[in-house]
Amino acid sequence: MSQWFLYFLFYSLAGCGLEKLYARAIRSPRRQRKCFLLLPLCPVYGLAMTAVLALVPAEAGLVTLSVLGGLICTGVEYLVHLFYDRVLHVQFWDYSLLRGHVQGRICPRFAVIWGALSALAVRWVQPAAARLAGSVPPEAVFALWLLLAADCVLTAALLARHHDTALLGLGTLAAQARASSQSSTSL
Repeated sequence: MSQWFLYFLFYSLAGCGLEKLYARAIRSPRRQRKCFLLLPLCPVYGLAMTAVLALVPAEAGLVTLSVLGGLICTGVEYLVHLFYDRVLHVQFWDYSLLRGHVQGRICPRFAVIWGALSALAVRWVQPAAARLAGSVPPEAVFALWLLLAADCVLTAALLARHHDTALLGLGTLAAQARASSQSSTSL
């Protein structure tokens, strides 16, 4: 079970890195591309890749991996977006300007990208991720569980209260708190 948790963390971290590269490549004004307050993780990537690893045989051909990976990742992406929207009342992404989108949550362009990325990850990244996961001591896994649980609770509370993903990040949150404190003392 701990290996699946470590896969989730690994691909969530890798996804955060991909998001930052993507934001830089498209010159996005929104460079904060994570979904947790403390940890640099994008859980949609971790959830999608663990689903692909669990549901698609690793020995499948690249085309099969791409098609099934694209479908699975897109399904996970839709469900994660739905959760964020309905439970926390936030949106981390919006595809409503892209052709073929479904409620702004998913779109064909990114389904194809997720398919290609998941096939590449299964073929060339996952063997190294499996070796790495096998080398992590149980104590470290437990510590990571605790850290992630604490961050999940803090992040969910922050998002549920303020409905603002821009607050994710200690620097941004501290600046917001200072500004709020200054405006309340000046009244």
